Amino acid sequence: MPLLARSVQTPLHIEVRRGAVADLGAILSDGRISAGGDVAVVVGPGQGERIAELLEPTLGSADLFTTTGGSLDAANELGSKLRNRSYDAVVGIGGGKTVDVAKYAAMRRGLPMVSVATSLANDGIASPVASLVTDGIKGSYGVHIPIAVIVDLDFVESGPERHNRAGIGDVLSNISALADWELARQVRGEPVDGLAASLARAAAEALINHPGDMTDDDFVIVLAEGLISSGLAMAVCGSSRPASGGCHEIMHAIDTLFPETASHGELAGLGALFCTWLRGDERRLRQMSACLARHNLPRTPADVGLDDEQFAAAVAFAPRTRPDRYTILEHLDLGADEVRSRLGDYVDALDRDDD
Repeated sequence: MPLLARSVQTPLHIEVRRGAVADLGAILSDGRISAGGDVAVVVGPGQGERIAELLEPTLGSADLFTTTGGSLDAANELGSKLRNRSYDAVVGIGGGKTVDVAKYAAMRRGLPMVSVATSLANDGIASPVASLVTDGIKGSYGVHIPIAVIVDLDFVESGPERHNRAGIGDVLSNISALADWELARQVRGEPVDGLAASLARAAAEALINHPGDMTDDDFVIVLAEGLISSGLAMAVCGSSRPASGGCHEIMHAIDTLFPETASHGELAGLGALFCTWLRGDERRLRQMSACLARHNLPRTPADVGLDDEQFAAAVAFAPRTRPDRYTILEHLDLGADEVRSRLGDYVDALDRDDD
């Protein structure tokens, strides 16, 4: 009998709304994740007191852990602490670093993990990947997909606007990542998972055509759901392929060569725009450039404080960050000198579109 369907791991519960952290006890109980609130709550260093105050009425039996740094060491340290008691689940509340530490620690202990995002900086909130720093280098570690994904719009609104806007660049980069995936199919015969591609594409298309901004709840919900869909796309195909191509290779290269230049989402958006220009896709270039400009996100190396020499070095180095991945960067095989010579044309193309 032919296989007519496939099973896909997804979160049991997804919720994007205001007041979600205060209602966390009810959400966990209603979702049959933890009826009694016996969970380990992991927070970052900046908001522990506020979160503890909100959780006390409904999650009084929870243990609160604070983590910092977003490193593999921090995740392993948290995993050791989780051995001291039996928990129903690990609940990571915060930004990407906190959620990733909680993901990895939960996996090591064999516990389900609940991702509660208080910022929208990248698509890690729902992905089966934890980005953790080891010996100064950020690496990606496969983990279980969260059993629930919750976004509290109150926390998002009160957080740094720049961090939240950065998520726009990460979702937008799906367009370039999918083009790279199709290129790999054409050149190397790499299989493309249609369902994963559809989820990633729908997220980007919904965002690129939305007229709102971060002051508009409707837009913020589209952004949050786009980040979640990107994470689900990765879970569907068991790879970051639908949301990570040459765009993320450039991002990882800049992180390696010039640390703390800009955030994940800001660099992913910039990398996606440059890769789209290299691809010669003028229609997409105009669309993506207009979206990034509308949301005050970087479009040129100068926007993130890099000169042409530095950006060219990063682009030339980028393929080394994902040796197994075929993108427009591997296809063109540009050296630093050639990238540098093309940067003027790239900036000119953006200026023409702005006029």
